Amino acid sequence: MKTITVEYYAQLREQSGLSRETVSTAAASAGGLYEDLRLRHGFTLPPSMLKVAVNAAFVDWHSPLADGDVVVFVPPVAGG
Repeated sequence: MKTITVEYYAQLREQSGLSRETVSTAAASAGGLYEDLRLRHGFTLPPSMLKVAVNAAFVDWHSPLADGDVVVFVPPVAGG
């Protein structure tokens, strides 16, 4: 198990009701972590609509996670 800090923005913040949480996870990758969180919080956005960053760097969904990582799932941005 790893302890990961997850930050939420926009639609993901609204759906989770959180801006940040610390989770214990056995997920090996960012993609696995998102699937776990999607089930927990009922996220409606598929991974194909998101970007993922680990420790402030954009990464591939298959990138491995390590204990203490900070993960951000970046939803599409609407603007005017």
